[in-house]
Amino acid sequence: MANKAQQPPHLHLAEVTASQFLDIWKHFDVDGNGFIEGKELENFFRELEVARRGAGVDPTNPAFRERMKEFMQKFDKNKDGRIEMSELAQILPTEENFLLCFRQFVSSSAEFMAAWRRYDTDRSGYIEANELQGFLSDLLEKANRHYDEKKLQEYTQTILKMFDLNGDGKLGLSEMARLLPVQENFLLKFQGVKLTSEQFNSIFNYYDKDGNGYIDEHELEALLRDLYQTNKKELDVNNLMGYKDSIMSLSDGGKLYRGELEIVLCREPIV
Repeated sequence: MANKAQQPPHLHLAEVTASQFLDIWKHFDVDGNGFIEGKELENFFRELEVARRGAGVDPTNPAFRERMKEFMQKFDKNKDGRIEMSELAQILPTEENFLLCFRQFVSSSAEFMAAWRRYDTDRSGYIEANELQGFLSDLLEKANRHYDEKKLQEYTQTILKMFDLNGDGKLGLSEMARLLPVQENFLLKFQGVKLTSEQFNSIFNYYDKDGNGYIDEHELEALLRDLYQTNKKELDVNNLMGYKDSIMSLSDGGKLYRGELEIVLCREPIV
C-alpha cells in the first residue's frame, strides 16, 4: 500500500494517464477494498483541495465540511458515502484516461456483458490475461478511440494491476464491471443478495422446470422478481427489465445456463 508520508501523486495534472490514475487509486484506497471511504475519503478530498487551490486547507473548518458535502452530492452517484473506481474517473481530469472508453462505449451494461461473453469463451466467469488485450482493443474500437500498441499494452497492464490481486492471471466479471459507471453497473444491484451455492442451486433447479440445464428470459424475469421480493428490495419494473436484458447477454441463443447465472448471483468479488 502507499506510504502515507508520500505526496499524493498526479492530482495537480491537467490530465492523467491510465498508469497515473492507478497510482492515485492505490495511494488513497489504503486498505485495498475497492473504495475510497471514511478517513481515506477525507484525505482524498483534502489533498484534492490543496492541489486545486494551491494552498493548505483546514479539515476542521465548517466550510471544508460543506465543500466536501457538495462534492459528494455531485460525484457519489449511488449515494453510498464512498467513492469507487468509476466515480473517481469522473472526478479526475481524464481526457487521456482509457477509463473514459467504458463510459463512452457502454450505453447499457448489456453491451459490456456481450463483449465480455465473446472473450470468456469457456463461460468460467473469468477472462484469462492473454485474452484481456483483445477485450480492451474491442472496447477501444467501439468507443472510436485511437490507440497504438504501446498504449494498448499500458492499458492492459493497468487493468491487470487493478484486478489480478492474487496473481493468477485471471480477471473476474464482477471486478471488471467496477469500471462501469455506477448507474450502468447492474452487478452492484445484486451485492446485497449474493447467494450461497446451495441456495443458488435450489433456485436454479426450481426455475429450470424441465431440468435441461438452462432457463429462458421469461423464467429469468420470474426468478428476478421473486429474488427482489424475498430480499425486500424496491422493485422498479424498468430497471428489472434492464437487469434481465443484461444477464441474458451472457446467454447462448436465449439459453441461460447455470454457470452463467451463477457468475451474477453467486460469485463474490475478490478484494
